[in-house]
Amino acid sequence: MEFFLDTADTNEIKEALSWGILDGVTTNPSLVAKTGKTFEDVAQEIIKLVKGPVSIEAVATDTSNMLEEAREYATWGENVVIKVPMTPEGMKTVVTLTKEQIPTNVTLVFSANQALIAAKAGATYVSPFIGRLDDAGQNGLQILEDIVTIYDNYDFTTKVLAASLRHPIHVLEAAKIGSDVATIPINVMKQLFNHPLTDAGLKRFMEDWKKVPTKKKK
Repeated sequence: MEFFLDTADTNEIKEALSWGILDGVTTNPSLVAKTGKTFEDVAQEIIKLVKGPVSIEAVATDTSNMLEEAREYATWGENVVIKVPMTPEGMKTVVTLTKEQIPTNVTLVFSANQALIAAKAGATYVSPFIGRLDDAGQNGLQILEDIVTIYDNYDFTTKVLAASLRHPIHVLEAAKIGSDVATIPINVMKQLFNHPLTDAGLKRFMEDWKKVPTKKKK
């Protein structure tokens, strides 16, 4: 499974890169707004930092303007992926961008049928929002499993990107289901490292190390 960081904060990206486990980044207008910087400045900073895919969201809602935005964003770096909403206009955009060999990430996906449409349109990634589905009283992980099963049945090349993951259990279950990618906020990524037995074991090792005799000076 690939790990993408869901952020527009370059300090968070630098921290995750230092761990050696970061494969890409996803952003959205809400995350960019928190930085206080212009959209283009934030996007280009991230593109330069990260070698892997960087998903940048088109903010237009009609095909013509989405295509105009996408083509501009694609000039910013070879690793740019265009986030497109799950709408009829969005799918027309995906079909055209796929023909132009510009990678796409279909976002705001909340059903397996929507994911099926995105794959048929030629999307590079599809992003089911697991946490938001859970918030709405649905089983987000079950829908993720349905998507993975359908894609396997028909050998779709679209990668499943589990989004809106709220805690480590979401990441674990997405990995067990077979999601290609998990996009994770920094706080959840940090939690993946933690276990109380690891902390206790390290503390004991350090306490025992203090009891080891040091080499005597001659």
